[in-house]
Amino acid sequence: MIEQTLRIAIVEDEHLFRDLLKIALERHTRLEIVGSFGDVESALTQIPSLEPNIVLLDIDLGGVLNGVELGIELRAQLPQLGVVLLSNHQDIEFIASIDSRTLAGWSYLLKKSVRNADVLLRAIEGANDGMTVLDPQLVTSRISIRSPLRLLTPRQLEVLALIAQGYTNAAVGLQLDISQKTVENMVNAIYQTLEIPTQAQIHPRVKAVLMYLDALRGG
Repeated sequence: MIEQTLRIAIVEDEHLFRDLLKIALERHTRLEIVGSFGDVESALTQIPSLEPNIVLLDIDLGGVLNGVELGIELRAQLPQLGVVLLSNHQDIEFIASIDSRTLAGWSYLLKKSVRNADVLLRAIEGANDGMTVLDPQLVTSRISIRSPLRLLTPRQLEVLALIAQGYTNAAVGLQLDISQKTVENMVNAIYQTLEIPTQAQIHPRVKAVLMYLDALRGG
């Protein structure tokens, strides 16, 4: 089976970091950089015609729009566009501010994690697959005791944390040294415990990550 080549656009106003992103992405044979932009205006004008699968957006672009707002504008023209937000700060309020009904396909990555090829690729692939992927350093934060996630077992929380980092069920199994079938059973148990319907407008895997995100905010 031939893997899909993912077309990537980059919007980053720091020239050196933009080059770092390009170097990191070009190491992956299935990723193709179709455009690289340093400002909001040129990105808005040119990206739609390039039809990328994924856009990597710096949150603080120093222009009329921030990365979240630019992502929303681009999504209006390219509904299937996956968005990976990049930030220097562990501020999840940016991604938490996005309407949950449209949050599928958005990922949030700390800039220092870009050097980790696996983390970068999981964020990109997760966004392309319509998932919501959080930076690993975010999912190690303390979960509020008021959160419904307190009903999960420690092992279930481990599984959910890996899901939030963009791991597939098979990859979760490898990380925890358990079978994929065991992971699938645990994921279904997580949905039941959190009362997440499997048939709904929002994919249950995305909904579970959103609940995880809300827990990190202290909700």
